[in-house]
Amino acid sequence: MRCVTLFLISILLPLSSFSAPIRIKDIVNIEGVRGNDLVGYGLVVGLSGSGDSLRNSPFTEEIMANLLERLGINIAGENTRPKNVAAVIVTASLPPFSRNGSQIDVNVAAIGDAKSLLGGTLVMTPLNAADGEVYAVAQGAVLSGGAEATGEAASVVLGVPTTGTIPLGARVEREVGFSFSEMKTIKLALRSPDFTTAARIEAAINNDFNAGLATLIDSGTVVVELSQLGSVNPARLIGRIESIKVEPEAIARVVVDHKSGTIVLGDDVRISRVAISQGNLSLRVRESPLTSQPNPFAFGETIVQPRTEAEIAHEPGTGLAEVRGEASLSEVVAGLNSLGVKPRDLIDILKSIHAAGALHADFIVN
Repeated sequence: MRCVTLFLISILLPLSSFSAPIRIKDIVNIEGVRGNDLVGYGLVVGLSGSGDSLRNSPFTEEIMANLLERLGINIAGENTRPKNVAAVIVTASLPPFSRNGSQIDVNVAAIGDAKSLLGGTLVMTPLNAADGEVYAVAQGAVLSGGAEATGEAASVVLGVPTTGTIPLGARVEREVGFSFSEMKTIKLALRSPDFTTAARIEAAINNDFNAGLATLIDSGTVVVELSQLGSVNPARLIGRIESIKVEPEAIARVVVDHKSGTIVLGDDVRISRVAISQGNLSLRVRESPLTSQPNPFAFGETIVQPRTEAEIAHEPGTGLAEVRGEASLSEVVAGLNSLGVKPRDLIDILKSIHAAGALHADFIVN
């Protein structure tokens, strides 16, 4: 386990490079430049007997009847029990500034008791946005990422055969009503709000344009005024702003994942003066009863003599380590590593240091 802890140090130290200049486009979102979620309810046909059982999924029979009725076939009152159709939910994301006729990817997921969508074809399905309007129509062959094989006494499933995708399977039929060219102000929303980073973005934009275009509103918003530039194309302006580089300020943070034993610490994490002692105490109790039986054809009874072994072992610990003054992350981890602290023990030590108020960072446990 010593080598694991040494590797932990090697991946923590490079985090100080986070202060390197980064393009504004990589740390902000621009107002109006966003996608829209779409959803629809459709039918996948052409399955090889792995579709919904209509007895358990009556909605599949209903949508199949409606589809055939639109095609001029009336099956009302007919007893149809096909096994090659499945009801599905179709989802997609409409990218910003999508135009009529452009194509987008869609995801398909079964909502009935279908066993697999492998080899199926999605029938024309309208996709609605939150306002209830149809913005795209999806259709095409479903590419399923799973497989299933079934025999008389056993079956095996690889992946999730009840979900799939259709690359470029939807065509945009309606555009989102948003005119980017008419905007007079542009808001830049920081993905990780921070006053220092927002102030640096404001200064970098004003220095690049040599004008007071940008104004810091709060820790997560910088407003850019276009009126000072006269008649300017907002799209060209955003393209210039996106390429400006700034140094984002990182928040001191410690993230711990108990399931995998992973610890991620920023280089700005500081620990005040604290003493650390770590060791293990194990108690072992073992029962080994001794049985005594009489000889064959002899008079007597079986006697069970209890025998218990109990011991207490104190495993070698780290002793008492002291952090003098304010220490950086690398100094503390290197010190604990030299004492033989294992990664999972390090998680408990960091939790105790945080509880003692000596860990100056956000402590997040997953």
